[in-house]
Amino acid sequence: MNYFNSNSSSVPKDIILLAVRVFVGFAMLSHGFPKLQMLLEGGKIEFFDFIGLGPTVTLVLTVIAEFVCSILLILGLFTRISLGFLIFTMTIAAFVVHGADPFDKKEMSLIYLSVYLLLMVFGAGKVSVDHMIEKRKRASDW
Repeated sequence: MNYFNSNSSSVPKDIILLAVRVFVGFAMLSHGFPKLQMLLEGGKIEFFDFIGLGPTVTLVLTVIAEFVCSILLILGLFTRISLGFLIFTMTIAAFVVHGADPFDKKEMSLIYLSVYLLLMVFGAGKVSVDHMIEKRKRASDW
């Protein structure tokens, strides 16, 4: 096994990518699910309005990123598209929502952001729905 080549198609790499996707996906779900509940309760929504779309629209976009995209990340389905939404959301959380806060308030969103960036570079791995779709495409010459 070549430990210095990131292009290697090794089983351990795919297992680690799966483990990271599942762990980080479920961890982000724990942040997205309360926001989904807040959205579904139907009461007055008090949420950060970052580009003037209103707190409800901003909350819907955040729920899509933190809840829906996290489920897609766990499955490895539309992984890089989902990561785009998650990266955008964590960038806004770290540098806009918590921009004036001390580092300990931004730390969690920066950690998520760094993991999402790594997953964006390495992809979902072979243990993913994306890989199964790609494998089937190649077999049937879509």
